[in-house]
Amino acid sequence: MDKEIRSGAAVRGDRFSGGPAREFLSSLAADERIFAADIAVDRAHSVMLAEQGIVPTDEIGQILAALDVIEVEGHESLPDGEDVHEAIESAVIDAVGPTGGKMHTARSRNDEVAACIRYRLRDDLIDSIDAAIGLREALAGVASEHQETVMPGFTHLQPAQPTTVAHWVLSYEQALQRDTDRLYSAYSRTNRSPLGAAAFAGTPFSIDRERTAELLGFDGIVENSMDAASARDFLFDSAAALAGLATTLSGLAEDLILFSNKGYVELSDEYSSTSSIMPQKKNPDTLELVRATAGSASAGLNGLLTTLKGLPRAYNRDLQRATTHVWSTVDAVTEGTAVASGAITTTAWNTVALADAAGSGFSTATGIADKLAMCGIPFRTAHEILAKAAQEGADAAAIESAAEEILDEPLGAYISNEEIQATLDPIQSVASRDSRGGPAPSAIDAQLDSVTKSLESDREALTNQQANIESAHKTLTEVVHRYA
Repeated sequence: MDKEIRSGAAVRGDRFSGGPAREFLSSLAADERIFAADIAVDRAHSVMLAEQGIVPTDEIGQILAALDVIEVEGHESLPDGEDVHEAIESAVIDAVGPTGGKMHTARSRNDEVAACIRYRLRDDLIDSIDAAIGLREALAGVASEHQETVMPGFTHLQPAQPTTVAHWVLSYEQALQRDTDRLYSAYSRTNRSPLGAAAFAGTPFSIDRERTAELLGFDGIVENSMDAASARDFLFDSAAALAGLATTLSGLAEDLILFSNKGYVELSDEYSSTSSIMPQKKNPDTLELVRATAGSASAGLNGLLTTLKGLPRAYNRDLQRATTHVWSTVDAVTEGTAVASGAITTTAWNTVALADAAGSGFSTATGIADKLAMCGIPFRTAHEILAKAAQEGADAAAIESAAEEILDEPLGAYISNEEIQATLDPIQSVASRDSRGGPAPSAIDAQLDSVTKSLESDREALTNQQANIESAHKTLTEVVHRYA
């Protein structure tokens, strides 16, 4: 009898130990990602079985010793199996004999798999949150350096109003704050233990679900056993949050690519490449790949939703394919976030080109209309004046001519030529827009203060989550050693 059939038979007998569909059913190779998670889950469950008197302490000691060896030898040394969970259990049985089969007492692969996925995914989410915060910190750094660097602002890709680099940068930081919040929410719903649900209907053994949750660093349990075994909405939460982050990254990358094209910025050589045939080219290739990350994330989210749609309660094998969508999504988005952070940090801003372009396309027209409205002219009338002036020359003379035609009196009755000339200046236009959240340097100061507090709060929360996980891992390690 070959090794594959022996390992299957060790866990579930001969009937389902082989056959032509075995390879199709197997997820062992893909499960390398959750190998360490399964070892941790096995240890926590085994400790609980001993503490509850369900399995004798000496037998649990043998099981834990076998798990130590399996961990050191690694995933590549596992016997063949349908998945990593079966393979590890088979390896334990191979090491200690039939006693190894007691490790699976009072649980099913259903709750075991769900626990392993949650255990690993929470680490991936922490990495994504860390990357998002890092990008926000990079953006805040650029904003601090460029509070007074004027630049053109666009709507419909047309020059609209002057703004500043700081204002543009902080608009993305704000979006990333919300992305971070969504990732934290996904983490919160992921970090709950399904262990103890068994197949879906619980178990007659006197287990302690809270103890295994504590040993694994989960914040609590998923209460209903059927929900615990079958729920994968935490995968959806995570994939959706990651897709949102990827969409923000895509917009940021697109803007930088356009700015590079216009000569407003120069990307670092580290985040660019050249053509294979055109030696003069400097291409924003890394940012183009960051932009494409939204497609990968959207595909992962849609693939996940389609897999989950219409599944009956409780466990169905479709779920084996659901998780891979999230692994690919979290990897792509986390990497893309880190690359975007590096790109923005090393980008050089062409302040002269930005200043020259800031007033292009009569972009201060709205500021002049606002100024006329402040002088008592109805805003819609002021809008009409500036619209006509835009057609006739887009300068002070055109404004005065349009105003006299529409108002039937000189513009000087409302505002001086000097005031008009000052308002035409992009720097003055930006400085006047000091409402909360606006681009004026004084408004940017307030935004930077808020951003600093938000970053400090989010960093602290992330550090606390990491500390909680590390503390649980330390506790589990110490408890396991008592059985040595």
